[in-house]
Amino acid sequence: MWLEGYQALLRWRAENEITGLYAVPYDTETEVGVTKAFPLGRWVHQQRKALRAGELEERRKTLLDLPEAGMVWEPGEEAWEKKLAVFRAYRRATGHLAPRQDAVWDDPVGGGPVPIGQHIANLRRKGGLGKDPERVRVRAEQLAAIDLDWNCPWPLDWQRHYRVLADLAAYKAGGILPGIAPGVLFDGDDLGRWLQRQKQPSTWRLLSSEQQERLTQLGIKPTETPPAIPAPQRAAKGPSKAQAAFQRGLAALTQWIEREGQRPVPRGHRRNHHRRPEGAGSNPARGVGLQRQEPTRQAHRRAVGGAAGAGRGVGTVTAADVQPSKPPRPERPPRRGPRRGSGRLR
Repeated sequence: MWLEGYQALLRWRAENEITGLYAVPYDTETEVGVTKAFPLGRWVHQQRKALRAGELEERRKTLLDLPEAGMVWEPGEEAWEKKLAVFRAYRRATGHLAPRQDAVWDDPVGGGPVPIGQHIANLRRKGGLGKDPERVRVRAEQLAAIDLDWNCPWPLDWQRHYRVLADLAAYKAGGILPGIAPGVLFDGDDLGRWLQRQKQPSTWRLLSSEQQERLTQLGIKPTETPPAIPAPQRAAKGPSKAQAAFQRGLAALTQWIEREGQRPVPRGHRRNHHRRPEGAGSNPARGVGLQRQEPTRQAHRRAVGGAAGAGRGVGTVTAADVQPSKPPRPERPPRRGPRRGSGRLR
């Protein structure tokens, strides 16, 4: 049995023109003698286990160390080869090497579930292939041999959706993708919803030129944005209630000046300066209105009032002209007597 595996190793290397040290992939099978699918990869793995356990005979180790056998004994390389075997099995089954980060995949030789999503995510990180430049180069080539887009510059989620749609379009005439409505699922991914989102102009602009080119080859193009409808022009707004009230007060003031001159306006004076519609409110109290408007609209009234009175020979009305005629209250004399809470009389 051992010699059969050794002969299978030599024959497999010769058929694939392999020289020097080379790690046999874990899932490699080859024909030897009457056996059509001899598990060469697992046989090599067993030799490594036997060496670590001290059970491998010295003469067998000597044969495996020969240049024509090119045996790789490093445990790290063995673990790496097992990962590559899982990657190959996943790529053959799904058509891509862009799993979700939480995806698991069964070991092709029955080793149990493997966290393939986490493995790929770790390898795509900076320094994920190791620190040795030569090892990094070799491992990158091995992964590219499985899938050229394993380390694509865009997210794996985008790559996974694209590869599924590209494989679907390959079975259609001209390689053009058929219409897919939102809600069409494949392995939990909503292909229709993803496709609809890529067609949105806002999403399409964020894609790289290579991503846009790949989608265009499948017949996917961005949705044309309809021309913007100009907003209807709003009618000019009339004066507000406050502005109308101010104008009424200004007109009443003008009538008062024409009649009474510069005499101050009494606070309670009212006058019908023009006919108002029924239900529009009482006559303006000119004296009260002037006192209320003076603090907040002094500058505005001076400008407008001065212009209104200029044509009638009336000067600008100031705050002193509209002071109430009632004399100010005299100041109360200071209170004399004991202070509250002092406890004694003075």
